[in-house]
Amino acid sequence: MIKRLKKIAPLQLGKVLAITYGLLSLVMVPFFLLFSAVASLAPTAQSGPGMIPMMLGMGIGFLIIAPVLYAVMGFVTGVIGAFVYNLVAGWVGGIEVEVE
Repeated sequence: MIKRLKKIAPLQLGKVLAITYGLLSLVMVPFFLLFSAVASLAPTAQSGPGMIPMMLGMGIGFLIIAPVLYAVMGFVTGVIGAFVYNLVAGWVGGIEVEVE
């Protein structure tokens, strides 16, 4: 049986993508922190003895802020994407999905 997806609820899609992006960031952020830590160990002309604690503090801040920012971006992307989909689906009829 073929069904047609005619409309997506923007706020519902926004909530789903906010949670999805937030959870994905929890998986990705440790890798970003690891790569940043390795890069910060490379000697530069401006690095001094006080750089390591500052980098650690920035990493902890990023660990806290990144999931929130990713969730906000997911929500905004979901709401805008649903509005665009609903507009286009009104013109061309939406996506057809075969279900049993």
